[in-house]
Amino acid sequence: MTSLDEYHRERAQLIADDRALRIDTVNGERFSENARRADEIVRRIRKEEAKSIWAVDHNEVPHPFPGMEFLTGKNIILKTQLFDIVTKMPKGALLHVHLDLTINGTTLLALALQHPSIHIRASQQITPASIKSVDIEFRPLPPNFVHRCISLCLPTYKPDEWVPLRRAREQFDAALGGTQGFDRWIASCLTINPSDAYVTHNDNIRIWDKFRAAGMLTRGLVYFTPIWRVFIRQFLEETIADGVSYVEARINFSPKFMIGPDGEENVPHKEWLRTFQDVLPEFRESLQAQGRDGEFIGAKIIYSIIRNCSPQELEWYLNDCIEMKKLFPDIIAGFDLVGDENVLRPLKDYLPQLLSFSTLQASQGLPEHQRIPFIFHAGETLGDGSIADENLYDAMLLGTKRIGHGFSLVKHPKLMAMCRERGIALEVCPISNEILRLAASMPMHPLPILINHGVPVALSSDDPSMFQNMGLSFDFFQVLAASEVTGLLTLGHIARDSIKYSMLTTEEKALATLKWEERWNRFVDDIVRFDGVQRN
Repeated sequence: MTSLDEYHRERAQLIADDRALRIDTVNGERFSENARRADEIVRRIRKEEAKSIWAVDHNEVPHPFPGMEFLTGKNIILKTQLFDIVTKMPKGALLHVHLDLTINGTTLLALALQHPSIHIRASQQITPASIKSVDIEFRPLPPNFVHRCISLCLPTYKPDEWVPLRRAREQFDAALGGTQGFDRWIASCLTINPSDAYVTHNDNIRIWDKFRAAGMLTRGLVYFTPIWRVFIRQFLEETIADGVSYVEARINFSPKFMIGPDGEENVPHKEWLRTFQDVLPEFRESLQAQGRDGEFIGAKIIYSIIRNCSPQELEWYLNDCIEMKKLFPDIIAGFDLVGDENVLRPLKDYLPQLLSFSTLQASQGLPEHQRIPFIFHAGETLGDGSIADENLYDAMLLGTKRIGHGFSLVKHPKLMAMCRERGIALEVCPISNEILRLAASMPMHPLPILINHGVPVALSSDDPSMFQNMGLSFDFFQVLAASEVTGLLTLGHIARDSIKYSMLTTEEKALATLKWEERWNRFVDDIVRFDGVQRN
């Protein structure tokens, strides 16, 4: 009969053997003594805050817990020392973010109000009874457009009649809060709030309806050239300030033209990218002027289209992507098909076009080292054997370099092994997955399964304007707070490897990794130093 003491020894050894296989132990030699000390400090703080912050009730949040629903728990997160530490962490590369959904609604509205050509229309008069259900749209209109109404709230307002945005704001009914009420209303239309995610749209099908509506509304402002340039700069400033040093952003090129200053849809894709390219050196110079040279490595674009086009239309976009690569060889990093996999076309609908993409590039003169890789969204679903889930098989067979989301990958042992063996990283978006109802909270997310089985991952924010998770700190925090085992070293491993699985060249990766390690060492040294001061 096993004695109790012997049992406890075996138990402790089993736990030790199991945790020895986790990446923070497997890759422990990567980290300095101070990094390991910082990891211990962070674990202690997490344990203390589990009692002092998460085990007590807060206003309107009676039963909080670490890793809880993000939109409900965000204000609690902001109170923690743990979040303050995470905000200072160098996070490497942001590899999955949709550029048009990166600036919060309040900032975007402020940008729009600077342009008198931007108008708004509604499906009916705005009243206290209709304001929550009315459909609205933004659009820049030509300078010679003559509006016939100055308010969305007057009884004389006719459905779908355009009103100048500024006038609509100025004339917003006092019963609805006046100008401040207008600002709150528009911001709520451009984002997903806790009620949307957890009450009225509380499953994956319903929340995608809200997501699509808010996304279409946002594009009516972002895809306007006078806003586009400022928007890109704002995104870079906010992202780099949060500790990200390199970005691969997806741009939705499904609209073939952007609206120009004349109010006409006449600005082709090459001008979108020319603006993006022009902003990069301007931004880099501004950082240098501030003495922040090492913070920004660069930014590239993943050419993306909505997966609702026909196979014949896809041919046009693939050719256009190649043309953009020729014009901007250092900007285009990959090609993707995006959108709700549960309702839109699967990858297998496009196999003839996708299988011929490599040959098409060669026939159009792209040299081997400039070939455009696939970086596919796949497996962003709760399905197991569904059409959306099976996108994972096609993504792998088509040679994707990374997988966007890959939420259902843990259901496929063969595919997990292939990702591990081939170095195919998953762009994991924890907060996005939770808000889009793939997981009810972070402790239910499959991320630890992926990490502990050696599947490479890069944490990403996906659509931060929609989910209010600007930068990467909130996603990193949710991963750290939701576990009692995952520590700072694991986050450091993920951040460092995000550079490894980027589309940077070998030389660029080496430089980016070197700069990240310099920032990381300063970061962990500061944690240890500050903790020593606090405890003395």
